[in-house]
Amino acid sequence: MAERQLRDQTAIVTGSAKRVGRAIALALAEAGANVVVNYYRSEAEAEGTVCELEQKGVRAVAVRADVSQAAEAKKLIETAQRIFERVDILVNNAGVFARTRLEETTAEQWDWFMAVNLRAQFLCAQAVAPIMRAQGGGKIVNLASLGGLLAWPGFIAYCVSKAGVIHLTRCLARALGPEIQVNCICPGTIRFPGEEPDENFIRRAALHRMGLAEDIARTVLFLVTQAEFITGQALVVDGGYALA
Repeated sequence: MAERQLRDQTAIVTGSAKRVGRAIALALAEAGANVVVNYYRSEAEAEGTVCELEQKGVRAVAVRADVSQAAEAKKLIETAQRIFERVDILVNNAGVFARTRLEETTAEQWDWFMAVNLRAQFLCAQAVAPIMRAQGGGKIVNLASLGGLLAWPGFIAYCVSKAGVIHLTRCLARALGPEIQVNCICPGTIRFPGEEPDENFIRRAALHRMGLAEDIARTVLFLVTQAEFITGQALVVDGGYALA
């Protein structure tokens, strides 16, 4: 990137030790942001991501926190502020995905999806909002899913939790404006190295390919660097799959 648009800004990316979260953290660092890498179980991967970020000339730190728990979400935000003295960007990426058919879904599974995919995003936004307001502004980007818009009967709990993220985004945008912009991204199927291609997705998508983690990272970067008049929106990044 010719111009490091996020120089001296601080970004928190939840669940950023690997996969999409890692790609987002790397894109933000490439743009000049210092990054807090949040993880829960993937300590080794988180430390590896921190090393990659530091090689881009920014400061980075790994912070363990179960962001579905209020005290730990608050601790994550407070740790970022203590180390970097400000928080400009929050990317709520941490989440879980699994098949849960109607007749097989337990109450415990339902609560797990709602806690990790939805409650965690609310708790982190709630904790960071006073800091961003005191600074005069900030950007929050929530990761939802195409499943939050489409009805996938084999993934009921997941879909409902991600639909909740979309409406949470709208509510937060109204509650936190005009100082803080809040948007969400609804990715389609993302392919990671070593995974088999989803031929059905490729066939149905207008662009005839699966998404990459970098596609989502570039969308996050757009929302935090160029989208000054966008808030409360759900951006579908699916290669045109939902058009079929």
